[in-house]
Amino acid sequence: MSPDPARETEGSSGRPHEGARRLAHTRVLDVDPLLDDPRTRIVVCCGSGGVGKTTTAAALGLRAAERGRKVVVLTIDPARRLAQSMGIDSLDNVPRRVKGTEADGELYAMMLDMKRTFDEVVEAHADPERAAAILSNPFYQSLSAGFAGTQEYMAMEKLGQLRARDEWDLIVVDTPPSRSALDFLDAPKRLGSFLDGRLIRLLTAPAKLGGRAGMKFLNVGMSMMTGTLGKLLGGQLLKDVQTFVAAMDTTFGGFRTRADATYKLLQAPGTAFLVVAAPERDALREAAYFVERLAAEKMPLAGLVLNRVHGSGAGQLSAERAIAAAENLEDSRIVDQGDGKAESRNSPETQGSSHPVEPADASPGASDGTSADASDGTSAGSPSGSAAEQADAVDQVTAGLLRLHAERMQLLSRERRTRDRFTARHPEVAVAEVAALPGDVHDLAGLRDIGNRLADNRRELPEPEPGA
Repeated sequence: MSPDPARETEGSSGRPHEGARRLAHTRVLDVDPLLDDPRTRIVVCCGSGGVGKTTTAAALGLRAAERGRKVVVLTIDPARRLAQSMGIDSLDNVPRRVKGTEADGELYAMMLDMKRTFDEVVEAHADPERAAAILSNPFYQSLSAGFAGTQEYMAMEKLGQLRARDEWDLIVVDTPPSRSALDFLDAPKRLGSFLDGRLIRLLTAPAKLGGRAGMKFLNVGMSMMTGTLGKLLGGQLLKDVQTFVAAMDTTFGGFRTRADATYKLLQAPGTAFLVVAAPERDALREAAYFVERLAAEKMPLAGLVLNRVHGSGAGQLSAERAIAAAENLEDSRIVDQGDGKAESRNSPETQGSSHPVEPADASPGASDGTSADASDGTSAGSPSGSAAEQADAVDQVTAGLLRLHAERMQLLSRERRTRDRFTARHPEVAVAEVAALPGDVHDLAGLRDIGNRLADNRRELPEPEPGA
């Protein structure tokens, strides 16, 4: 039996480990037991756009491969970042071997070609003559090139193909960059219902009725609908749809049935969902909706990956204290200027006085304006003025750094509150945090680093002090 991937925030020694300081009262997601379990066959990374799903999927795939499994990563990201980070010139609808992995496993990667996947479905379910008729049909070409929901449907179609081949120990899926993460679950059923539903059957009815009866049916019942759809797809809509459905009717199989089969695959015990989010209000709100939807659909959720979490090596200095210190440095009336005599020389109280204030370090023989050790004739005021300017410059830089630190601490506080709201609402969800990186991940070493951070959140925190 594999260890629970959602381990508690207490180490085996019984004392809280470093992760507990950051994720108090939260289950900590440990991805290694999940990736190592041979019963885990599919990992689906889902979430709203721009939260790092592609990088997370690639890092998980690499880590699983380097722990001995044969893995394929399926991405739907059109930016081709996955190919670049894995050292591959380009990805297409065929799994490509990734070189440079360590240990005994194998890693492959591929990027969904939506239209090619649709073509493969046609070719697999129709004889060559009928397949050619479907592939050349204008309605099919519009449908396969970008009809609403086609990308999500074909992503699941490709997942089904990969799983049916039983060639891979693990399939990692990077879900489409939809406006809403829920589109990933809804779109396949919407498209399946459309293609296998009453609308398509109704559009083919005139051809099946034939003759005057068919034309009468079309003119009475279909004129408004075909007029609207005709504007969308062109004047030949009805004829193209009739030809399309007639060609596929007996050989294509039910789209809704295929969507239902894919849905069952996502609900199977060998599938695990990872919701990916950033520590931002909108992203975590979307993640919360998705967690609730997965629970309602009885789909297995492994946990939440919280990307781009900011940290600080000086967390003991609060934002308030940093701002106060910066204000003190920026306001010369508050800063302690030593014995105060340097400033008092030009103060209103000493203006016009017949007894000028001597410098604190002036020697008895320096009343002529020269320093006792200034053999080169440099005036005593110049070094003193230069030192003051340098001190002012240091104060300005220090104040600026303090204000930057205060902004960072305020950001950390906002992220913590946002995360805590999510964990309070969903305490059952295990969480793994990944620190924000200074740049994009562009090679296997970067993906490996992300995998390490995913597997052990304690590495992101400073080492505990001796005896702590």
